[in-house]
Amino acid sequence: MSEKVIITCALTGSSPLPDHPNFPVTPQQIAEAGIAAAEAGASILHIHVRNPETGGISTELEHYREVASLIREKNNEVIFNITTGPGCTWMQSDEDPSLPAPPEKGTLMFTAEKRLEHVLDLKPDMCTLDICTMQLWGGVAINLDPMITRMGHMIQDAGVMPEIECFEAGDFVFADDLMEKGAIPKNAPFSFVLGTKYGLPATTEAMMYSKNQIPRGAVWTGFGVSRHSFPMAAQAVLLGGNMRVGFEDTIYLRRGRKADSNADLVQWGVELVEKLGRDVASAGEARKMLGLAE
Repeated sequence: MSEKVIITCALTGSSPLPDHPNFPVTPQQIAEAGIAAAEAGASILHIHVRNPETGGISTELEHYREVASLIREKNNEVIFNITTGPGCTWMQSDEDPSLPAPPEKGTLMFTAEKRLEHVLDLKPDMCTLDICTMQLWGGVAINLDPMITRMGHMIQDAGVMPEIECFEAGDFVFADDLMEKGAIPKNAPFSFVLGTKYGLPATTEAMMYSKNQIPRGAVWTGFGVSRHSFPMAAQAVLLGGNMRVGFEDTIYLRRGRKADSNADLVQWGVELVEKLGRDVASAGEARKMLGLAE
């Protein structure tokens, strides 16, 4: 077990806007949230962007560019981990089950080039690579082998480290196959997403199982969604993994108590790590642990 714990702060996600007065939506707000989270102890910022007018999901390159630029003006050390998740959501047509529902009903399917447009432009330190195909968000998240293989090679060719996001048990078998053929690197870090309705449950047993499926020595992060966020954060620390917190996963510190900000959640995470007898990794230490360029 490493004595150092990497804390990732997932700033906004792409799910519907929660009822929170300080939820960041504009590029300026997201950047400010990221800067504050880094100051509170997060080594990695996991970045989605939002439509500044509606608060809904955005895939606009300019929004990513603005967030990245604003953060780098204030902080050159924190690690960027940018999403590649949008663009894999398929909703079934009510009229013809063989066809997707229209985009206004939630279908959002992109080519590999579109899903990676902002990554290839910005060349962040890391990006997530969701490899699940499962019921999710009322539809199906589709991440089939040809698409993920292509994305994996494109990410590596850009000099970016993919973080492999696993939502259910079959993802670990898929990851082994991808690694065997070079579509993801041997030293790729993993994150376990626990608590989605049809995925891995937010339990000690599921996190232990997940840890035992990945290559020995791999860097990993375990996290829970919604009310499972801090219980699973504590479990990850106890099992030798790393922590993820942030408004993407929950707006609450505990039942009935909302966090004021992403930085508030990070601070609770820092305190939790220290109370469990481990230390929080700085951005520089996290880079070494992940094998990233300094």
